[in-house]
Amino acid sequence: MKKILGVLFIILWPLHAAGEDKSKKAYELIYQDVQLLKQQYQRLEKKINDSSDDIKVLKDQIKDLTNQFKLFQTEQARVQENLKDLPAQAQILLEKLGQIDAQLMKIMEELLALKSKPVSSAEKDQETQKKEEKAPSAKKPKDSKKGEQAKEKQETPAVPPPSNLSPQEVYNTAYADYQKGSYDLAIDGFKIYREQFPASPLADNALYMIGECYFTQKKFNEAIEQLDDLIMTYPLSDKIAAAYLKKGFSLAELNKKEEAVAVLKLLVAKFPLEEEAKTAQQKIKELQERK
Repeated sequence: MKKILGVLFIILWPLHAAGEDKSKKAYELIYQDVQLLKQQYQRLEKKINDSSDDIKVLKDQIKDLTNQFKLFQTEQARVQENLKDLPAQAQILLEKLGQIDAQLMKIMEELLALKSKPVSSAEKDQETQKKEEKAPSAKKPKDSKKGEQAKEKQETPAVPPPSNLSPQEVYNTAYADYQKGSYDLAIDGFKIYREQFPASPLADNALYMIGECYFTQKKFNEAIEQLDDLIMTYPLSDKIAAAYLKKGFSLAELNKKEEAVAVLKLLVAKFPLEEEAKTAQQKIKELQERK
């Protein structure tokens, strides 16, 4: 019996030892897993902390952006309010420009009226009487006769030569003379056209072409006189913008810089969409840069 128990002990003891070794190894593996999980948890916690800092920075940035957006909205609202006032301000400026334009037109009309005012008969008689008093008595009848003839010539209005041509033919003839460089003939032709066909649709064009001929001949004062006549007589003409432009150029050629700039600015204000306005702006810049 003792022998049998000894044999069993010898057989079972290694099995028992093997079981303990297995339990010990399992425990060690569990411990290692726990340590590994702990390390992973620590790394994850660190990442979370870092992410929290990044989130805080992002929140601050979002807050700044929100404040900037609110400021932008405030500024935008203010700009919109200012834009609402612009039409009214522009209307006020246009009204003032219109008043200035009307005053200029009135002054021009008065100047033209003074220029075209005929000498009264009383003044003519006084001049004739003075000439007769200065002349010798023997020549008095002869001189008085000449004075009467001169007076008759002065009082007789200039009548354009009769023409059997149609209005368009007269205009085309004058324009052909202009293109050939025969400016004096062109001026006479356009004047005849205006005198014989004052109600023609091209009457304003004829007046403008007279100014154009004078301008080309460098007779700038005469050109300005014709252009002013066009502006006052035909305010709705399609040549008004061109007349303002040519008048401004004429004043510039006469070294009247301030007057030229004023006329060109008036052109830009009244006809901002016309091609002449662009040319006027370039000329204004050129004049302002000129010393």
